[in-house]
Amino acid sequence: MQPFVLTVTCPTARGIVAAISTYLAGQGCNIIDSAQFDDMAAGRFFMRVGFRSEEGVGLEALREGFEAVAAPFSMTYEIFDTRVPMKVLLMVSRFGHCLNDILYRWRIGALPIEIVGVVSNHLDYQKLVVNHDLPFHHVPVTKANKPQAEARILEIAESAGTELIVLARYMQVLSDAMCQRMSGRIINIHHSFLPSFKGAAPYSQAYDRGVKLIGATAHYVTADLDEGPIIEQDVARVTHAQSAADYVSIGRDVEAQVLSRAIHAHIHHRVFPNGDRTVVFPASPGGYASEKMG
Repeated sequence: MQPFVLTVTCPTARGIVAAISTYLAGQGCNIIDSAQFDDMAAGRFFMRVGFRSEEGVGLEALREGFEAVAAPFSMTYEIFDTRVPMKVLLMVSRFGHCLNDILYRWRIGALPIEIVGVVSNHLDYQKLVVNHDLPFHHVPVTKANKPQAEARILEIAESAGTELIVLARYMQVLSDAMCQRMSGRIINIHHSFLPSFKGAAPYSQAYDRGVKLIGATAHYVTADLDEGPIIEQDVARVTHAQSAADYVSIGRDVEAQVLSRAIHAHIHHRVFPNGDRTVVFPASPGGYASEKMG
């Protein structure tokens, strides 16, 4: 039995769910899980359906046949074979907590992705990456060579068939052109102190001001720095008894967890762009493990 996921976005209308379920049943498919949301304010409908093909109907045939269902509703849709892991390119600078967390989760199967390489503007994590038998690409970035460096990064991404770029604390600002070219396919992570505490030491600034909540935000990258559609967020409570170093340590843990959850949601096709916002459907009832279909 082949496992698939169908994602649908279209204008709000009656009969969408009935049309989809009727089509899948007619193709010998059994729906495993389903989630939907009707944004009444925006007039947009979103749906994610996990299903299995029990009579051998393949991916291309399912896609071709679904055209007749999609057309009357002006659907934007895709059908994914969940046995094929998404190709992900990681990018990092000199803070390695998110990179280490992703590599660990990937190694134990908690993040079922295909890591096609790691790009860095420094050499700090070359040995770590090579020890994981992954390609490491050192692409130094300066004010003088930034366009050339970005062109090299795009070349690496395209040659590897990259479907998602993850900025695992990559500290260089991407150009508008790259953001537009990879729209909806670059995820970034940052602390949630912005815009209050900017600069190189935000946790120290937060400590000095007696902040009681430390948070992190994972979002899609757009031309507006740190203002792309939010995918995942979380916070941790701190007290007066904690030091500035504790703030940094706690903050890094939150960042790593939030980024991992954002990646997990994206690779399982649970995130739908909705203007400046996102619709994020929860994991399947069985938890993360149930999403590793096949």
